Amino acid sequence: MTNSITLSAPEYTDSDFQRLQAIARAQAGICLPDTKKALVYSRVSRRVREMQLSRFKDYLDFATGSSGAAELEKLICALTTNVTGFFREKNHFDHLKAEMMPDLSAALRKGKRVRMWSAACSTGQEPWSLAMSVATSFPEIGSYDFRVLATDINSDVVARAESATYAADELEGIPERERSLFLKEHDGGYRFSEALRRLPTFRVMNLNAGWPFRGTFSIIFCRNVVIYFDDETREALWQRLAERLEPGGFLYVGHSERVANAKQCKLINIAPTIYQKEG
Repeated sequence: MTNSITLSAPEYTDSDFQRLQAIARAQAGICLPDTKKALVYSRVSRRVREMQLSRFKDYLDFATGSSGAAELEKLICALTTNVTGFFREKNHFDHLKAEMMPDLSAALRKGKRVRMWSAACSTGQEPWSLAMSVATSFPEIGSYDFRVLATDINSDVVARAESATYAADELEGIPERERSLFLKEHDGGYRFSEALRRLPTFRVMNLNAGWPFRGTFSIIFCRNVVIYFDDETREALWQRLAERLEPGGFLYVGHSERVANAKQCKLINIAPTIYQKEG
C-alpha cells in the first residue's frame, strides 16, 4: 500500500514524491534524496493549496501539462533554497580585492572588457557584494567596460535582486564604509546607489540548460549550488564553468563544496574553495 502524509491536506503519496524527484532532476539537475520527502511536502503544498487542489497528483498533472509551463517554473522555485547574505564567506571577497582587482583595474584602464558572474545570485546579496568590492577597489569602474552578470533559476528572487532594495535588518554583513558609500534610504528600507546599480545585469537562467551568452569571465562565483546535484550533474557543471573562465581567472565555490574533477577542468586549487584556471 502507498504511504501518505496525513498530518494535513492535500494528499501526498510516495508516487507523488517520486514524480517530484524526476521533475527536479530533469528540469534543474536537483537531486532530492528520499530523506527530503517531508521537506518537499512543506515547500510544495502551499502551491497545491493556492491552486485549490486536494491532491499533489492533480497539481503535478497540471504543472507538467501543455498549459502548465508557468506553474512548472513556480514548482522548481519552490524546490530551490535561497539562503544568502551580504559578503557571505568573506574570504572570497578579500581574495578578490587583494589578488585580482589590481590586475583587473590595470586591464580596464587599457580598454579590456572585464566580466564577473554570480551564477546563482538568489535575492542578490552576492552580486551586490561583488559590485561593492570592485567599486571600493576601483571607484571609477563605472566608466569602463565592466559588468557583473547575476543569474538564478528562480524568477521571483531575480526580480527581488534587481530591485536593489533591502530592509534594514537584511544589511548585516555590509561594513559601515560600504553602507555610507552605496546605500540610500528608500521606501522604508535601503536601496543601492544609481552608480552601483549600473554594474550588475540580472537574468533568469537554469545552470543545467543552455546558456544564452558566449563570452568568458575573469571571476565566477558558483557557491552552495552543486550540493543539490548528483555527481554526474555536478562534474558536468564544473566543466562548463571552467570553459567559460579566462586563463588565470578564479572560480569560487561554497564552503562545503569542491571540484572533484579539477584536473580535467584545468583548475588549480590554490586555497580552500578557491580555484584558478591554468594559464
